[in-house]
Amino acid sequence: MTDSREFHDGRHDGLVALESLDLDRVTSFADLLRGMSRTAFSGRSLGEAFEVMLAMVEDEDCKVVMTLSGAMTIAKMGKVISKMIDEGMVQAIVSTGALMAHGLSEAVGLVHYRHDPRVSDEELFEKGYNRVYDTLEMEANLNYVEEFSRRALDALGEQVLSSEIVCRALGKVLSDDERGSGVLRSAYEKGVPVYVPAFTDSELGLDVSTWSMKRAQAAGTKDPMDLFTAIPQYNPYLDLNSFARFALGAKRLGIFTIGGGVPRNWAQEVGPYVDIMDHRLGIDLRPPRYQYAVRICPEPTHWGGLSGCTYSEGVSWGKFVPESEGGRFAEVYADATTVWPLLIKGVLEERAQGGHARPARASGNAVSHGRLEEPRGPQATPHGKNASRTASGRPRKVKAKPRP
Repeated sequence: MTDSREFHDGRHDGLVALESLDLDRVTSFADLLRGMSRTAFSGRSLGEAFEVMLAMVEDEDCKVVMTLSGAMTIAKMGKVISKMIDEGMVQAIVSTGALMAHGLSEAVGLVHYRHDPRVSDEELFEKGYNRVYDTLEMEANLNYVEEFSRRALDALGEQVLSSEIVCRALGKVLSDDERGSGVLRSAYEKGVPVYVPAFTDSELGLDVSTWSMKRAQAAGTKDPMDLFTAIPQYNPYLDLNSFARFALGAKRLGIFTIGGGVPRNWAQEVGPYVDIMDHRLGIDLRPPRYQYAVRICPEPTHWGGLSGCTYSEGVSWGKFVPESEGGRFAEVYADATTVWPLLIKGVLEERAQGGHARPARASGNAVSHGRLEEPRGPQATPHGKNASRTASGRPRKVKAKPRP
């Protein structure tokens, strides 16, 4: 039997040629990452993430949301986060509360330690050493953070709280004290809102609860069981609607994700949230969708969880602009502590060399003294002007401009 196949040269079909990584030509982190984009496997993924990340932070019409999960501050990535804020690479943060609490511990001058595997967890408990894999957080540190947090909460008075309000208050105290760098201090000084959607699932949430209990004790509550009725005046919907207004005020949106979990999903659901508002309430807001997206997470897709799901899957939910309409995505399956610093260092180098540094700017949609500002920007359709709608009654998707 004669083989009738015609063997092609990849160039004739427009395939992209790969290149061996030539270390003799690498003079910077940016050079290394750009070279890796022309290799294969995880190296190529990281190189592609560099290209998308650079385009995202250089797009002056794009507001970037950073979502954080995992113990990144106890893993000593706090200054990487702060640097991104200080350099104007991030306009909003969605995080776990634990990450912010451990960052506070470091920001006020306390120390995390390397775990000695010869010491048992039983002994660690007796000494007040809380283990996070190979690292220790001192219980005494967390008690000090609670005292520090109480100062910030006392200054807020009787207003209804949200995670954004609490985090901004903590950042203000850090800034006023001039104790040193920290994620919440940088966020406060640059006007970057910090949201913690699973607030009660964290040391910060417990601090707010015990703060409310102490106030009840001071007011005369004696029975310990009665303290559980001392509920803080806390409304998570302030966060939800503040973030939605932030997203609606952006001409374009980008997202940079470390890990996954609640922070990732909460930030990504803003498009579907506005979509169902339009459908159920008969209004005409254009649902915000992420046009740029970069994530670093080791979780595989086939486990079926949100942390590992692809951006393409998110397109089906209306969370992202499809690549066919200008969306740009990059996904790196790796431990963030091994590749995140390299990625950001490369982006910072490239921006410094090209003179493209983008100034940090305050969000125009943050909660101010518990009040929400009005949304601005092209996402907000003028009153009385009907948006184009599909047969189902939902807003028709607006085709995004391709990236230059």
